[in-house]
Amino acid sequence: MTTPKHLEYAHSRISNVPDFPKPGILFKDITPVLQDPRAFNDAVEDLASHLNGANIVAGIESRGFIFAAAIAAKNNLGLVLLRKPGKLPRETHVVQYQLEYGFDSLEMHQDALDKNDSVLLIDDVLATGGTLLAGSELIAKTGAKLTNCAVFIEISALNGRNRLSSIPVHSSIIV
Repeated sequence: MTTPKHLEYAHSRISNVPDFPKPGILFKDITPVLQDPRAFNDAVEDLASHLNGANIVAGIESRGFIFAAAIAAKNNLGLVLLRKPGKLPRETHVVQYQLEYGFDSLEMHQDALDKNDSVLLIDDVLATGGTLLAGSELIAKTGAKLTNCAVFIEISALNGRNRLSSIPVHSSIIV
């Protein structure tokens, strides 16, 4: 796949880790991107360019939090966290979804968003699409409008975008 010129350096900082978290998975490790100010800033700038009028940023646990927090702070917007089960202290909406290698759930505080909010949903990787789909379902439960989803890396071979045909998705880097 072709990487946009402004993201070539950030792309070069991604490490491939075979057989993590289990055999057969090629994990895309973004920690070198986060450790490098230039690469991290390039990634944040690219993702933030897809706000599309959003007034709040939602980040998916855990690496999506990193990008979402940076985008929210840089653009003076609020931040909503979509977390794994049992991590939020108040009443939550819950959506279960299928991963590339199993099942999981996402939760969001029931009062985190309302019908007046427009949301940019952020995650680090689009693999099978289950996590973004679950995140979009959580946002829909609140009546808020999803303006866009943005991910740093899309793994095209897993066809996750196909599950998201009704959701606008931007991928900074497609591998």
